[in-house]
Amino acid sequence: MRLRNIPRAEGTIQAHPIVIKRPEDQRGCWRQVFGNKRPIHIEIGMGKGRFILNMAKEHPDINFIGIERYSSVLLRAVEKFDTEEFRELKNVRFVCMDARDIADVFAEGEVDRIYLNFSDPWPKARHAKRRLTSVEFLERYEKVLTQGGLVEFKTDNTALFNFSLEQIKEAAWTLQAFTYDLHHNEEMNKGNIMTEYEEKFSQKGNPINKLIAVRR
Repeated sequence: MRLRNIPRAEGTIQAHPIVIKRPEDQRGCWRQVFGNKRPIHIEIGMGKGRFILNMAKEHPDINFIGIERYSSVLLRAVEKFDTEEFRELKNVRFVCMDARDIADVFAEGEVDRIYLNFSDPWPKARHAKRRLTSVEFLERYEKVLTQGGLVEFKTDNTALFNFSLEQIKEAAWTLQAFTYDLHHNEEMNKGNIMTEYEEKFSQKGNPINKLIAVRR
């Protein structure tokens, strides 16, 4: 994916109070950041922020942290937060970082749930370890999730979804639920909040796959 560099992105992000600048300094202390002991849910690869901001709005009893690697993309999430609809939210923070470093930013058992939405499929076989649902990443998630913590994954890419189901099994996680057609699964679609990509692909008629897995 080619990203357009936005020169003002870095400065805007550094100056905005919703963005945590040195997230590694908060390791083990994220509940102090929010000033409460509520559950912490994170989204890895939050893109322009539609999903996590709406989740934070719908679930004020949960603390949400959005992780995005690219500053030019994170800028769009910051701008969305600054709109009238979201700017009063107290239960959301953003972090600009690489997901590979997740265990350096969150302590053992500090995260209750991880959302992965329309992650990069890395289609070449030699890049399989980079997929956010690979065994390698599941091992990273184990280091920060609570016992019984969940990973929720949505994608329209069926090949990636099948790969993910296999990786869940290989990692000895428990597959709690899955579907190849989320929007026609009444139970799993209950309370579903769509991402930008989800809406786009759904309008094209692409079925959305979703799984929920429990860490071992």
